[in-house]
Amino acid sequence: MHPRPPGPGPGPGPDEATGLADPQPPAPVLYAEQALLGALLLEPARLADLDPLAAEHFSDHAHSALYAAMRTAPVPDPEQHRRSPVWLGRVLEAARPQAPGLTASYLHTLVQRCPWPGHAAAYARMIEADHARRTVRKHADRLAQATTDASLPDPAATVLAQCDALASFLETLSARFAPHPGSLPRAPQPPPTRRTAGEEALEEERALLACATARPSRLREIRWLQPEDFVLPVHGQLFACLTALVHRREPVDPVTVLWEAQHQHLLHADFTPADLIDLLATPVGTPEHWGEKILRRALFAQAHTTALRIQAFTDDPANTPHQLATGSRRALADLTALRTRWQRATHSPAAPSCSPAIPRAGPRLRTTPAPPTTPVSR
Repeated sequence: MHPRPPGPGPGPGPDEATGLADPQPPAPVLYAEQALLGALLLEPARLADLDPLAAEHFSDHAHSALYAAMRTAPVPDPEQHRRSPVWLGRVLEAARPQAPGLTASYLHTLVQRCPWPGHAAAYARMIEADHARRTVRKHADRLAQATTDASLPDPAATVLAQCDALASFLETLSARFAPHPGSLPRAPQPPPTRRTAGEEALEEERALLACATARPSRLREIRWLQPEDFVLPVHGQLFACLTALVHRREPVDPVTVLWEAQHQHLLHADFTPADLIDLLATPVGTPEHWGEKILRRALFAQAHTTALRIQAFTDDPANTPHQLATGSRRALADLTALRTRWQRATHSPAAPSCSPAIPRAGPRLRTTPAPPTTPVSR
């Protein structure tokens, strides 16, 4: 985006092509960028006090080019600077290759936009803060994209790498900006994302339940899987029934699972005893194989929810960098327990090979809303 030509200020003005007012007023950070650049054009010696600020921190391309030019062009002697505008000419010449639209008149406009050159450090902190918000947003966008990109060779590794990159930047952000009272973001959190029960996910969950019923001893090897990892709640509740039977050292087979499901109020008109027996009748593969698939899907869902929460924080410009760091780190913390379980699952001894084919595990479980039931005790 090129800077506005000289005029009444960086506020909304008429569009030259249509004569209509600009519907989007400039962001406050553009005022800070103009004020800082004007201060440095007036007093170039103040560049020495702005080492943490980099050209890429500017939101406006032309402003970034100007600041980069100031960092490379020789700074004039103070007395020479008072006598002639040589500094403005040097900066303009160095910046034009990157921003051809820049003019000498705009540099004079920047000088007029600076309320007080002595406040240059404050303007620089504003620019850094807005850059931090935009960078957190980029990290959150990449995390959200990684959770839905099926073309990745190792989606789970990519998602976790994006989490690590975001966490690393948040650590840097926390060290750069001092804490203050009211450290939590004021932005409301987005509503929880509803997980969609695709047929592939449902088949994997049915397969896990059938395999775990046929080989209940293997449930002790997949303690990293939890009922809340399942897409369909009733599948998670049936898994809780299985783990409860194993924990109590009771016999496990389709009939004992049916009896436990009855005690947990899981049977109703849309999910009959016959449906449950059929669902558990055809075990194929191993519980470890299907459990890992279910856990991976849960990991992606939680990572996507985390990304949406952080995006909501960055959408609110009222949040300070410290609030962004605090809120985003808390959002990532919610992913930590699930990530730990994923690492336990993938670093355990290799399970026996199993067929990757999706089995037919009996009749399809109806997914229409069921009458209210009492929550399953865990």
